[in-house]
Amino acid sequence: MPPSRSWKNIYILLGPVLAAVAYLVFQSTSGDPKIAGMAATVALMAVWWVTQAVPLALTSLMPMICFPLFGILSTRATAQNFMNPLIMLFIGGFLIALGMQRWNLHHRIALHVISKLGYGPKSLVLGFMVAAAMLSMWISNTATAMMMVAIGLAVVKELDETCQSVHRDKLNLAIMLAIAYGCSSGGVGTIVGTPTNLVFISLQSELFPDIREITFGSWLIFGVPLTMGLVAINWTMLTQVFLRKIGTVELDRTFFLKKVREHPAMSYEEKVIAVIFGLTSVLWVFRKSITVGDFTLPGWSSFWPPLSRLDDGVVAIFMATLLFVIPARNEKSRLLEKDVFNKMPWDIILLFCGGFALAGGFQSSGFSEYLTGGFTALNGLPPVLIILIICFSLSFLTEFTSNTAMAAMALPVLAALAPNLGIHPFLVLIPAAVAASMAFMMPVATPPNAIIFSSGKVTVPQMAKFGFVLNILTGFWVVMISQMLLPLILE
Repeated sequence: MPPSRSWKNIYILLGPVLAAVAYLVFQSTSGDPKIAGMAATVALMAVWWVTQAVPLALTSLMPMICFPLFGILSTRATAQNFMNPLIMLFIGGFLIALGMQRWNLHHRIALHVISKLGYGPKSLVLGFMVAAAMLSMWISNTATAMMMVAIGLAVVKELDETCQSVHRDKLNLAIMLAIAYGCSSGGVGTIVGTPTNLVFISLQSELFPDIREITFGSWLIFGVPLTMGLVAINWTMLTQVFLRKIGTVELDRTFFLKKVREHPAMSYEEKVIAVIFGLTSVLWVFRKSITVGDFTLPGWSSFWPPLSRLDDGVVAIFMATLLFVIPARNEKSRLLEKDVFNKMPWDIILLFCGGFALAGGFQSSGFSEYLTGGFTALNGLPPVLIILIICFSLSFLTEFTSNTAMAAMALPVLAALAPNLGIHPFLVLIPAAVAASMAFMMPVATPPNAIIFSSGKVTVPQMAKFGFVLNILTGFWVVMISQMLLPLILE
């Protein structure tokens, strides 16, 4: 919920005040005006994003003012950072989801999902979380979130129409958060699940050729228990602590079963939308080669050299374009018309853009290197405590920049730092890579966070309140499971 008018005025002023304090502190400690300026920008945007004192989209545009002002990036370079290729994935995915809604395919999906996953509120939430985690272990957690949120929104819409409980909105919130938490939890379960893992894999062969390689199979020894524990922690906190009253929501099982039986046959338009949605998912999943042990399933992008230049965003835009080309059978129109752009969440898209711009500023200003360089002060502490501090630091730093960018910038620094601390490099790098994906507070922290935030069912204060606790709990779990299982892999 946005703050009241009086509190809004306080928060509006608090942003610049904390930004000024951050600038003075980092200017005195670093002596670099760019680093100080980046700290001030982060402080301003963090306050305004969390409090929603001004529109989210406006806060997202602050880098366009702050970066040139502090000499971090030129106006042109800042604007270029705003248009990240991932934005095309979001836009294409939104258009396909709106196509599903126009022809009520989401209604059909909702009924079948509810009938398969169960009718208890907590089992429904667990079903979404487990499904998202299992998919994210093998394909991009971004693509998984995009597919799952369309189904989640359909279920939420069905609940809005059939459930009268005062805690219904809490169940809707739990479903959306379960998708994001499941995607982040599952993504770290395999090497290919999230880009932060791949950052580590790329570094291990380059920087540590003499150390025993972490393979796909050996990662599973660590990754599967890691994911199972993360799902258990997130589900328990979500349904037993944060939103425990969803257990009082009564879902009418007979109603949904009756609706499934009575639902009319799929229309031509529904079938076409379903095919396009299915093809989009397949193209996302199998774009790159999938390797399991000695078996490799080649991705379609490797079949013809020009295809290697395409990414998931291109796939999304191309498939969404088909919706504007294919005619509807029962109306004198196409599957989608130009009025659909009035329904696009442009303010949310701008928020994504602001997150990408922040990531560019982190790198250009040297702010990330400055923060990670502070880890040298940890020398002399117990190794477990050092790893815990590193994981917490990366988890919370990732809240304001891309988790992939943070891993790419922090892991090389940690790789050089680990030998000086007397710790096996992989005992530092692997938990750090995982921790970069354990950011649950801010929409811009990870793609799953951003995607479920775009649903409109989750606010920034809600994400921040729940996510703060989860950042801490999952940080402890990552370190504990790393200490237990990684030595088995590294022997």
